[in-house]
Amino acid sequence: MSWRRWLVTGLSFALMFGTSAWVVSGHWPAQGMPWLAWPVHAAALVTVTAEVLTRAFKIQASARACAIPLAFGTALRVCLAGDFAAAITPARSGAEPSRFLVLAESGTNAASRVLVLFLELFLEMCSLVVVCTVLAVLFRGRGASVGGLLALVGGYSTFVLGAGAAGWFLSQRNAHGPAPRWATAVGLHAGRWRVVQRTLRSLRDAVQSLRTANPWRMSLAFGGSVLHVCFKVATLPILVFLGDPSFPFTMDTLAPLVLWPLALFYGGVVVPAPGGGGFIEGAFAATLSSAIPAGIFAAALLWWRFYTFYLYILIGGLAAGDAALRALRPVATPPSAPLPVST
Repeated sequence: MSWRRWLVTGLSFALMFGTSAWVVSGHWPAQGMPWLAWPVHAAALVTVTAEVLTRAFKIQASARACAIPLAFGTALRVCLAGDFAAAITPARSGAEPSRFLVLAESGTNAASRVLVLFLELFLEMCSLVVVCTVLAVLFRGRGASVGGLLALVGGYSTFVLGAGAAGWFLSQRNAHGPAPRWATAVGLHAGRWRVVQRTLRSLRDAVQSLRTANPWRMSLAFGGSVLHVCFKVATLPILVFLGDPSFPFTMDTLAPLVLWPLALFYGGVVVPAPGGGGFIEGAFAATLSSAIPAGIFAAALLWWRFYTFYLYILIGGLAAGDAALRALRPVATPPSAPLPVST
């Protein structure tokens, strides 16, 4: 990345640390900061490990369902490289280029790389729809916010799936040939339209490959995707209920600990600052301060953020940080001649 991007990332992380310190200072328990017992941390580590492994399994199984020979170790590096790059780039924009580069360096051809990444996103959105539907049934009647939160996450996944459907429709008509008038009207000239066309052709090929995929392996991949989402939102309930055994475990107390992290994970993607720039910490305090016991709230925030964000940076940096940084280097592209406009 350029020095400007590193500066933005550094400022964003400084805001994150400052917001965390502000929230913790405002919720500091009278008896001092509680140290969570080691079984709590062990359970959280198991959850993080399971989340990463099921996500890597999803990628490998979906690739092999389409006859792409992807090793589990490569799928694991794809996950971790994306996590690392997403954490240090605005709106997680570095995730896909980093995953693409790891696949390229493993020897996967260009068409297969696009297909693997397309399937990863497609299964993620489908599993989110399923998880949100199940949660809507489980937590029905647990407050007016339940419907809003589920609508937020469900709407996000539906929007992404809808954008994919629109892209597939365009790929049937505009994958070749000159730029249509509407493309030039929105600024898609010359090289930009060629990039769009390459993307549309790749999307069309991906959908065609999906039609001939092995249904059994694709079902396994979908199951891994659902499990990965479940493990992702299990961290906070584990920290709270194991960290304070006196806190009653009921559907009413469980609902906000599951629904709000889900909304923060997938709703936080709209925040342009790397890592959220303190938005996640501030939203956590605003939405969950009344749902978590006061004596453990500060510890819950700090350790939840560690196990769902900072730990991924550490692991991702060690496993695939070099590839992620190479993918984020600016590449100069030569100017292209203007394209003719179709009538």
